[in-house]
Order: sequence, then structure tokens, then C-alpha cells
Amino acid sequence: MDQQAQIYDVIVIGGGPGGYTAALYAARANLSVLVLEKLTPGGQMGTTDRIDNYPGFPEGINGFELATLMKQQAERFGVKTKTREVLSAQLTGDPKVLHTKKEDYQARAVVLAMGASPRELGLPGERELRGRGVSYCATCDGMFYRGKKVAVIGLSAEAKEEADFLSGIGCEVEFFDRKRAARYEIRGDGKVTSLKADDVEYPVEGVFVLRDTVASSVLLPELALDGGHIAV
Repeated sequence: MDQQAQIYDVIVIGGGPGGYTAALYAARANLSVLVLEKLTPGGQMGTTDRIDNYPGFPEGINGFELATLMKQQAERFGVKTKTREVLSAQLTGDPKVLHTKKEDYQARAVVLAMGASPRELGLPGERELRGRGVSYCATCDGMFYRGKKVAVIGLSAEAKEEADFLSGIGCEVEFFDRKRAARYEIRGDGKVTSLKADDVEYPVEGVFVLRDTVASSVLLPELALDGGHIAV
């Protein structure tokens, strides 16, 4: 590590809505701020085709477009963004050191805004149709499917509750769990048209894969976890 490297007042790990909100507030307090995001601005939000549950956009907005606006607003106050994946972190010293594949970064304070990642099942068609009928959050995307038929693959403790939520807002729900089917295939050309469960194909317009999310805590092994998330 270059000993003459800049020491930021704050480094934010994660360029999603939480990360850029933290960066914006810190920069407006006249602190030097760097955001490290391993993919593109927005995190999970950046992969969402349409967002209707964020205030200020009465017609909805594309997730990547909203993420870009957040990034631009933060940059107006001096926030810097680098596309880097933090591989490990030393948080006990002063300054704190974050290690990436290309270089190390130093900061007096670190904000953890890595969020949680949905766990893909690895089903045929799942990744190709993500955001085009495949969703991992009923409360986030359910209203898109009001009055439509959807399938719920429920593999978490809260899955039945989320399926009931979908029914309550007007979706026709076909619920699957480990007892009902063992093999799944999501089908569609550009958007979901059906779910094949074992040997039966069900026409649906959306598939909700509901299983426990995973907190991005691997790079911070010294921090305590609570239910798979960083304890705060």
C-alpha cells in the first residue's frame, strides 16, 4: 500500500440507496467521501426494471436510472465513486484499511452498506428472466402483478406470509414448497410465461423466489452476526 495514499474521512462500502444516502449526508458535512461498489451504482436496485414504491416518481422509474441519479447527486457534493470489490477489511486501526484486488484504501470511518443479496436457486431461466418476471421480494414487486397469476417458490420461514400478501393485493397465487415439487424451470422469451414444476407446466406472469437473503459479511469476519446479518 502506498503510504502517501489519501486518507478519506469516510469510505462507504456499497453503492445502493443506503450507501449513497450516507455518502450524501457525509459530503454535505464537508467530509471527504469515497463509495466503493463492486458492480454498478444501485446494488440490487440497479437490476430492477421498474420501481414504483420510491417517492417522487409518480410514473415509476427504472432502477438503474434512479441509481444513476443518486450517484450524480452525491457527486455534486464531492463524493467519489470507484468500481471496486472490497475483499477484506481492517477496521480496528486508525486509519481503517480496505483491501481490493487493485489497491488499498484508507479511511477514518467506514460505513457498511453492503445490503443483503437474494440467493438464486440456479433454476433454468432464472437469471435470464430476473427483473422480467422473476422477483425475490413480494412487497417490492407484488403490485406489478395485481390481477395476474404468479407462482411463489417458498423456501423461507416468511414465504407463506409473503404469498398471502400477494393474494391480499389481488394476485392469483400458485404456491410451491419443498413438499409440492422438487424440480423447477422458469420459462419465457424476454419475460416469464410459465413455471414448470416437476412435470407440470403452470402459465404465470411472475415467479417469486422467496428464500432467506444473505448478508455480505464474509469480508468482515471479526463482526458479530445475528441471524446471518451484521449485529448492530
